Amino acid sequence: MTDSKTLAYINMYAILGTLENLCELDPAASALLTNKKPISIGFEVKGGPSATITFKNGRCRMEQGVEDCTIKIPFGSCEKFNAMIDGTVTPIPTKGLTHVNFLLKDFTALTDLLTKYLRATPEDLEDRDFFVRSTTLMLYTIAVAIAQIGNNDEIGKFSASHIIDGEIKFSIKNGPAATIRCKDHRLITVKRAPENPRAVMEFESIELARDLFDGNVNAIACIGEGKITMCGMINMIDNVNRILDRVALYLA
Repeated sequence: MTDSKTLAYINMYAILGTLENLCELDPAASALLTNKKPISIGFEVKGGPSATITFKNGRCRMEQGVEDCTIKIPFGSCEKFNAMIDGTVTPIPTKGLTHVNFLLKDFTALTDLLTKYLRATPEDLEDRDFFVRSTTLMLYTIAVAIAQIGNNDEIGKFSASHIIDGEIKFSIKNGPAATIRCKDHRLITVKRAPENPRAVMEFESIELARDLFDGNVNAIACIGEGKITMCGMINMIDNVNRILDRVALYLA
């Protein structure tokens, strides 16, 4: 039902990529990087994605490629990279061994905090600030995962092949928004609202979005009740929804 290459792209860009937003939203995450020299970690996966995360001034930024990184961590396969994300494999850097303390201490603390948000317990979600941050981070993670599945998963690519060029707004009303941009049936996610979307999929509240993300309510019923706004080129949304159905399989 799933494949390791698609999962590697999701783990790289949808999971590790969400560290950018974590550092923007959570002061505790930003504090881990404050008053420290800029440092970057490059992850290179054979037969899969490669990206560098740069940590600077309490923030971090992901860019594709590993040409300019302080610490470089290669992986011989997508499976090995996925195992690192699962915590079952300890990576060995081939560059920047003198900075391994950052990798073991600060980077691990950041990823542990991200995991806490993305796999929140009911008790965690009782805190309103945590609830909002967690749901916001999930929206960005899911939006990026949609693009990775549409570009790499065989079933996802079939759905993407029916999406016309343009931008889809994927958002929570009065809350976070992302753009799913299609060009020649390839998808890119941008973590901000589009200026002129051809289609819109918007949840009426952050509480509804949370229930949907957690699988506690039926999306079709919510659409029928008007709790999910769908407008514009409905064919674009229909095919994105088919890809969205596969997101849960990969993020389970």
